[in-house]
Amino acid sequence: MTEMKLRSESKFKMQLFAIIYIAIQAIITPATAISQTKSEPNPKVQFTTSAGNFVVELHADKAPKTVANFLQYVNDKHYDGTIFHRVIDNFMVQGGGFDAAYAEKKTRAPVEHEGQVALAKGGMKNVVGTLAMARTGDPQSATAQFFINVKDNAFLDPTVIPPGDPVPSFEYQNKTYKNVPRNQLTSSPQLFGYTVFGKVVEGMDVVTKIKATPTGAGGPFSTDVPKNQIVITSATLVK
Repeated sequence: MTEMKLRSESKFKMQLFAIIYIAIQAIITPATAISQTKSEPNPKVQFTTSAGNFVVELHADKAPKTVANFLQYVNDKHYDGTIFHRVIDNFMVQGGGFDAAYAEKKTRAPVEHEGQVALAKGGMKNVVGTLAMARTGDPQSATAQFFINVKDNAFLDPTVIPPGDPVPSFEYQNKTYKNVPRNQLTSSPQLFGYTVFGKVVEGMDVVTKIKATPTGAGGPFSTDVPKNQIVITSATLVK
């Protein structure tokens, strides 16, 4: 009887161990999957241009909708054959919207502005070498055009709005405001800034070359157009 009891207890312990092991694996596996997802490398896109090549790294973890939008234009070959139509030394170089005949390319609907959210998640500011979305005065108007900062442009940075309603304390342009209604801040266009979603990781010397090109009038633009066109031959995802 004692031997049978010991065997029964041993069998019970083995079954209990198996149940615990399965339970632990159920907990660990999703965590491992999340870890593997987080460790995936950021996508990179190579721009082949008439001035040389450069590569940008995109930060999908900070601005996922913006990066997905940009990559869709890359996959659709939208940027192939477009030009850098606005080049301002000591500021930025802008492209992705016009072909060599200065015809504006058709785009999809605007992408949701993610500048404030990205910065709140530890995203980059508009500093030298960063890639940001170009837009009109409407913060929600960005489509395909982008620009590369060639100097630190702090005035283009989004302003992160602190929690609370009203917001207890809020700083803007070195001034402090107290007890501001939240909707007054969330609807203020000047606080949105420009969404930074990547940076140049190879070929910054090419971007420096582009920013220094002589400019003047061209197509529908009265200023800041390279006199010798700088054409994006292709924009391709780096495998």
